[in-house]
Amino acid sequence: MRKGFTLLEMMVVIMVIAVLLLLTIPNIQKVIASVEEKGCEGQVKVVQTAVVSYLLEYDRYPSSIGELISSGFLSDKQAVCKDGHRIEVVDGQAVKQ
Repeated sequence: MRKGFTLLEMMVVIMVIAVLLLLTIPNIQKVIASVEEKGCEGQVKVVQTAVVSYLLEYDRYPSSIGELISSGFLSDKQAVCKDGHRIEVVDGQAVKQ
């Protein structure tokens, strides 16, 4: 007698794996979106900290995020979130645009 799997058994296993993948992919996408959103919120807090540092250094709020970058409080990468949103300074507050 030959040992091995029949074609039907292999098809059933592949179908089960496919169903499991189809069920998990949307959840993974939701988690990735949530992580990007939380990361952007954290980045806004970093920019707000830079705004406060700028205020302590120059005794006024920066008029734009460009001032924070040119003064060395932030880098260019910190002005843009991974999800594509820009962070701006409006009335002394860091906000996601």
